[in-house]
Amino acid sequence: MPQTSTTGRARLSAGQRREQIAGAARELALADGLDAVTLRAVATRIGVASGLVAHYIPSMDDLVADTFFDIVAGELEEVRALLPDAAAPVRIGALLRTTLDPARRDVTLVWVQAWALGTRNAPLAERVRAAMDAWRALIAEEVSRGMAAGVIPAGDAEPLAWHLLAMIDGLGAHGLVGWGAGIDPVSPVLRAAAGLLGVEVGAFSPDSP
Repeated sequence: MPQTSTTGRARLSAGQRREQIAGAARELALADGLDAVTLRAVATRIGVASGLVAHYIPSMDDLVADTFFDIVAGELEEVRALLPDAAAPVRIGALLRTTLDPARRDVTLVWVQAWALGTRNAPLAERVRAAMDAWRALIAEEVSRGMAAGVIPAGDAEPLAWHLLAMIDGLGAHGLVGWGAGIDPVSPVLRAAAGLLGVEVGAFSPDSP
């Protein structure tokens, strides 16, 4: 059972209280999934009555949507910052390896649950679509970079980015239930990505010329 916080009983401004609630929702989502973000769970997390949370957050659908977007937008910026200063295929290889890292399964669970919960939470569905557009744009940007440099054959970067994103999402979801646990997903994805982009699989290596 989560421990309640004594800070929940402190006299906080409206802005501080909303920030506290948002922080609790984020912690719950990363620890137990997006469906763990309930009125009662958030109130327990910060040690206040459910009515107080409802006073500051009149729509739990909006809180869940905002929590999702905060988490995945942060991940996007983190992954972007981790891309090496290198040729486009090397950057794409780094992106694929990073997003398929099992250490990111807490965020993967948030994604998977958002797709399901978004079927009955309109604000969440809108945020999911926006977040997926942002991820596709990042991948398309990297593919276009390679095309501009002449290291990836010219073409339409958008459908290629969609295909790569679908592979990332699908394999991430598989890992949540341990399906294919004996298979390292990175090598097959790199081979598939090489075929899609028309490059040698070695081009994704940091050691490639």
